[in-house]
Formats: sequence, structure tokens, C-alpha cells
Amino acid sequence: METSNNGVLLRTFISKNARSDASISVELIVKKTRDLGLAGATILRDIVGFQGKNKIQNSTILRLSENVPIGTEIADTELNINKFLPFLTEGVTDGLVTTEKANIIIQPKTTN
Repeated sequence: METSNNGVLLRTFISKNARSDASISVELIVKKTRDLGLAGATILRDIVGFQGKNKIQNSTILRLSENVPIGTEIADTELNINKFLPFLTEGVTDGLVTTEKANIIIQPKTTN
């Protein structure tokens, strides 16, 4: 088991319907992490949330296809996350991006 003390956890919080020219989608975020060779990314559908002064969004059974809160989590080395951040700062115009230090305990196997 390999450990790394210089890991970073990057989270994005945006709406499911954030697909205009002004904001990137979570699917595009995941595709870009793969293109850049980051360790991995996960899309999370949230139950309830809000951004700034916007109204509260929730994902009740009747609203699963509507504008529900959604996010991504990406864990990698600080160097790799820093390579990815410019893409996010340009693309996420209506949302929240956070980072925090993380200890990476298991690193994914690389396949060719």
C-alpha cells in the first residue's frame, strides 16, 4: 500500500443544468480529468443544497430530472490538481470549487 502526504481533494458544487456557455458541466469536468491523466473523478448527485443567494434545490423523486445540486470529487497529487485548476477557474462561473489536503492511501493501478 502506497501513501502520499501531498494529496489534494478537489470538490466542485454546481447545478445539474449548468450547461450554458457560461459554465461547464460535471461530465466535461470528468472528461477533462481523464484527458489530463488524473487519478480519477466521481460525480455525486446531492440531496439538497444551494449556491449563494439562489433558492434551495432538492432532488425529490418528482424533481430528479430538474436542476438539482450536483458535484464532483477528484483526488490526486497537489501538482496534478494544480494543473487542472485553471480549467475549472475558467469554466465554473456559477458554482463553488474547494480544495483540501488529503492523505492518499491507495493509488490506482495504471494500465496500458
